[in-house]
Amino acid sequence: MYSIIEQGGVQFKVSPGSVIRVPRIQADDGSEVTISKVLMTGGEGTEMKIGTPVIEGATVTAKVLNQFKDKKVLVMKRKRRKDYRRKNGHRQQYTRLQIVSINA
Repeated sequence: MYSIIEQGGVQFKVSPGSVIRVPRIQADDGSEVTISKVLMTGGEGTEMKIGTPVIEGATVTAKVLNQFKDKKVLVMKRKRRKDYRRKNGHRQQYTRLQIVSINA
C-alpha cells in the first residue's frame, strides 16, 4: 500500500517503512507526527481512493528521525562593467521522517 501526501507544499509518494526528507517541522527527534493532507491512497489488492483535494479522515503517521541542514546554496549577484559583486548563501533546514503507518 502506498499514499501520496503533501507536507510543506511538496508532494511525496510514501509507503510504510520509507524515509523522506521534508521541509523543517517543529517536532522533537523520536516523536511521532500525524500528516492529515493525504491526496491519494492505493496499492496492490486495495481500492484506490483519490481525494478532492484531500481524503477525509485519512492520515499518515511518521516518526521524526532527525533535523538537519542541507548543503550551502550560494547566491551571486553581479553587474557587468560596474564592479558590483555580492556573494550570499544559506543552508535550508529539513526534517527526516520515517513512515510508520497509513490509515485510510
